[in-house]
Amino acid sequence: MRGFLIGLVFLVGLSVSVLSLRPGGLRRQLRFVARRFRLTLVLGGIFFTGSLIIRLAFPDGAMADYGPPVLATVLAVAFMVLGRDPAPQSTPPARLP
Repeated sequence: MRGFLIGLVFLVGLSVSVLSLRPGGLRRQLRFVARRFRLTLVLGGIFFTGSLIIRLAFPDGAMADYGPPVLATVLAVAFMVLGRDPAPQSTPPARLP
């Protein structure tokens, strides 16, 4: 139990240090983490529902064997596309009077 708690503290400390080194600061990076977490929850729900439908509609056969891995691959690609950091907003240069 002690090793688990030490590992958990180490993981949190490492995550905060890596996120604070990235451009934009810790607050901006935590917003991105929260956005990706919400996306993960939605895609996980889609996988759960899709897997349930596949198992109920096709209890045996090729669809039951290959359907969930194909669905997981499609959702992983969707996460990679939708979970990217947004493009940095450029501010127009200040005009001198």
